[in-house]
Amino acid sequence: MLTGPARALFMDEISTGLDSSSTFQIVKYIRQLVHVMNETVMISLLQPPPETYNLFDDIILLSEGYVVYHGPRENILEFFESAGFRCPERKGVADFLQEVTSKKDQQQYWYLDQEQYRHMSVPEFAERFKSFYVGQQMLKELQIPFDKSKTHPAALTTNKYGQSSWESFKTVLSREKLLMKRNSFIYIFKVAQLVILGLIAMTVFLRTKMPYGQFSDSSKFFGALTFSLMTVLFNGFAELQFTIKMLPTFYKQRDFLFFPPWTIGVVNIITKVPVSLVESIVWVVLTYYVMGFAPAAGRFFRMLLAFFATHQMAMGLFRFLGAVLKSMVVANTLGMFVILLIFIFGGFVIPRGDIRPWWIWAYWASPMMYSQNAISVNEFLSSRWANPNNDTSIDAQTVGEAILKAKGYFTRDSGFWVSIGAIVGFTILFNILYLLALTYLSAQTQFQMRRMRMRQTLR
Repeated sequence: MLTGPARALFMDEISTGLDSSSTFQIVKYIRQLVHVMNETVMISLLQPPPETYNLFDDIILLSEGYVVYHGPRENILEFFESAGFRCPERKGVADFLQEVTSKKDQQQYWYLDQEQYRHMSVPEFAERFKSFYVGQQMLKELQIPFDKSKTHPAALTTNKYGQSSWESFKTVLSREKLLMKRNSFIYIFKVAQLVILGLIAMTVFLRTKMPYGQFSDSSKFFGALTFSLMTVLFNGFAELQFTIKMLPTFYKQRDFLFFPPWTIGVVNIITKVPVSLVESIVWVVLTYYVMGFAPAAGRFFRMLLAFFATHQMAMGLFRFLGAVLKSMVVANTLGMFVILLIFIFGGFVIPRGDIRPWWIWAYWASPMMYSQNAISVNEFLSSRWANPNNDTSIDAQTVGEAILKAKGYFTRDSGFWVSIGAIVGFTILFNILYLLALTYLSAQTQFQMRRMRMRQTLR
């Protein structure tokens, strides 16, 4: 709560369940906050230890609905001595204050030997305080009309958040890096999993001595390219679970105005870029030359760019689905359904020319189609697929162009950059939708799911 913009804090029984040392440390920190930041904090405590009691500037003693005392801590014992009650030297002041207004405990603190003890009720204490000089001073201050021009700057919060946007961004970024460091095993495991899958793929699609350059050779290369693409696409699926697990903490901090929602979303996007780059590099380095793709260095780096952009797009998509669906069961089910839709209209299962006219919009809306175009254009427009086309049924000059045209893909080198631009556009779109979902969607669905799980557990 101290991270938020509040300048007046009201704390009820904050020492419950804590030992005296922890209570002392917490109150000591709050006292420093009050003095340095010029804030107002009111804390109710039962039986605080003497060390904790001495940290307070002012004391408000309530009993039976009356304000018995309200003023500086240094003057409270003086007030009760003026009424005939004194706190023993070895008695905790807080315990004394709780007992002195009690009918059964009050008599032991009477110290006027020359006068006979008489029980003093709580209303009498309250009336006596009004005539005490501390009470008189407080009444004088209350009688002065309120002047808005002299309002203390801390009396009214004008900022929605306690920190600036840049400070909030740096705070969330530091926290996210710490969480990634603590959960480093997850990312190491993902890379190890990718390495194992890459080793398996290298042996299945071992094509270093396989023929190329003819139309009949294309199906094997299309299979290797599509498998690599699906691997990269599915590798971003873990972002769905990361997002959903983050949501309960995020909603609590968002609703209490800890941080602007966009800071957490942007930090999640930025911090995953190096992870995505490493995973893309690992896959391409392991599989590219072993599978026998075009050996030119430029083709290698363009393939790396295509897979990196695809991985970023997949992470943005699953982040968005996680923020919208909020439930792991629903997200897993719908997430797989979305992947199947993207795959079926991606251009590999059904070529563009065979898709019905009323479904062609889904083909152009499939992010995987652009990824498939990018990696296919990168491979089949290389020099080794530049043999003259002998198939008169396809209007193309080279074998590579004929293969691409038969599949309905782009047949010019510019198609690679058009596809990369489309993938980047999808990445930006999904990340914007993710930020909007974090900003405007409520946590009601998440809480309802929790209640349902609790009810099922009770049954």
